[in-house]
Amino acid sequence: MRAGRVEIQELTDFLMEYTISLLSVGSYTSRVEKCVTRIAVAFGYEVHISIFSKNITISVVSPEDYSIRRTYVRGYKDSILNFNLISLLSGLSWYAYDEKITFSHLKKQYEKIMNKTRYSFIGILILLCFANAAFCRLFGGDFGSMPIIFVSTFVGINLRRFLTKLNVDMRVIFVICAFVASMVAYGGTMLGFTKTPDVAIGTSVLFLIPGVHLINSVIDILDGHSLIGVSRVISTIILISCIAIGLYITLSFSGIRMEY
Repeated sequence: MRAGRVEIQELTDFLMEYTISLLSVGSYTSRVEKCVTRIAVAFGYEVHISIFSKNITISVVSPEDYSIRRTYVRGYKDSILNFNLISLLSGLSWYAYDEKITFSHLKKQYEKIMNKTRYSFIGILILLCFANAAFCRLFGGDFGSMPIIFVSTFVGINLRRFLTKLNVDMRVIFVICAFVASMVAYGGTMLGFTKTPDVAIGTSVLFLIPGVHLINSVIDILDGHSLIGVSRVISTIILISCIAIGLYITLSFSGIRMEY
């Protein structure tokens, strides 16, 4: 048994928006494919999806008549990671599949999820600053290093947000933010609050590490999505290299040697 049929044009439009929403907030490829396929099957269609680093191709086909099909190609950009949104969107696909809801109800639920109140930027910022300070302590920094890292993370995240709004290239953003955050940390160490300046400067850039993207790339490769997986690995390596460049500039000024 399946939900009531819907026009293929409407379903394809929705599936493309749904796919972009899932990908942009940090979902890995296999999860996106399963969720999209689940919704298509719930409304009586087959779907074929190809995901690349910059664009998505979706082809929706009627199983009764293969001449009835729609194929879309659209680009997408990464947004802020949001695991709660990924969970809600994934749950929506199961809701459509299990409960046999109407297409109009599905769209209303999707819009409700997308318009759901997000966590405030200030709240996230403060938590990230505390988290980075905790990492500093975990990696051997003393208690004097922790407030230094809190401030450097605060400055770095706000700078990243500002540059992103200006549509600056992401690689340039990572170099600048790594340099500024580590320089703020270096300035803090010059005040004499810490006896572990190397740890303070080294951990000041941890908020930039694209860990989720690296994990997703490994999952994609293991699931057989080698093209997008390798592409994500290369992109992650480039971003980490940009962080290293920014950090190196600070170290060249400070003369501090990193010993790990």
